[in-house]
Amino acid sequence: MKFHLLPRNEDFFGLFVEVANRAHTASGHLYELFAGDGSRRPYWVEQIKRLEHEADGLTHEVVTRLDRTFITPIDREDIHLLSSDLDDVIDRIDAIARRAEIFRLQKAPKGVCELCDVLRQITAEIATAMSKLQAKDHIIDHCIEAKRLEEVGDAIYHAMLGKLFDEERDPIALIKWKEIYDKLEAAIDETEDVANDLESIVLKNA
Repeated sequence: MKFHLLPRNEDFFGLFVEVANRAHTASGHLYELFAGDGSRRPYWVEQIKRLEHEADGLTHEVVTRLDRTFITPIDREDIHLLSSDLDDVIDRIDAIARRAEIFRLQKAPKGVCELCDVLRQITAEIATAMSKLQAKDHIIDHCIEAKRLEEVGDAIYHAMLGKLFDEERDPIALIKWKEIYDKLEAAIDETEDVANDLESIVLKNA
């Protein structure tokens, strides 16, 4: 196996940016999927699946380059963890979209759209932070904002889930939308994991 003895920062950082950008774009598509009346649901599901597939390829490339590079710009464990957590974000977005398709969901409750908007905002913070990782420039500010948004999302989740149980009289619809709420909360929590990864990397390499 051939090893590179010099750090190749752009190989890893550039790939991280590409995956983060796709996660942000996918979160925007997810918002559009739920904000509409359901008529374009298959289109948005397909667009998200395409982005998830591209992200999988980029994540695989991170692992491949990690295996063949002897000296890395940051700890190998950090590269692996960040890559895995970032990929999990877009995987969760894709899972939500596919569930919406399976459930044949139409117009979403207000809380679902609000959580999608929070997810969209957090992935924007993550994408911006990722673009600054190589230079380590003001990343902590974006991590702090991502964590603040996670708390906003947590409050929306609990309030709107309670409202769903108060107001939804169709038991099948209740089950479907509860699962969507749960999956959105999990996706938002995953973005917080990425923010924590970034914060840890910055502090370790300060």
